[in-house]
Amino acid sequence: MITKGYEQLLEEANAVIETISVDDAKKLHGDDSVTFVDIRDVREVKREGKVAGALHAPRGMLEFWVDPESPYHRDVFASGNKFVLYCASGWRSALAAQSLQEMGFGPVAHIDGGFTAWKEADGPIDDP
Repeated sequence: MITKGYEQLLEEANAVIETISVDDAKKLHGDDSVTFVDIRDVREVKREGKVAGALHAPRGMLEFWVDPESPYHRDVFASGNKFVLYCASGWRSALAAQSLQEMGFGPVAHIDGGFTAWKEADGPIDDP
């Protein structure tokens, strides 16, 4: 039996991470010291596109790509940039931001409302 559901997990994550509005995210877009990270499944990215210039890092590999001790480490995560994560609606990215923060990685934040909110706010998109 589940003792902690997704709603409680999200509530706990949102209590300790930085959540930025889509308007604030748009202001950060294009800043060389900020890296946008799309954590959605590759099929979602191929179907819908992504935030213009965003790095795609599938949720299932994120912690491995971030950890410099991992054989899967990606140098981009050692850049010292601020990392702004997003998924479709902001649920997976909230949990991912919490996980990275617990690893000691940062600065990291996520976009409230995710890619859906980004599209609705006419944020720049790389087409699929």
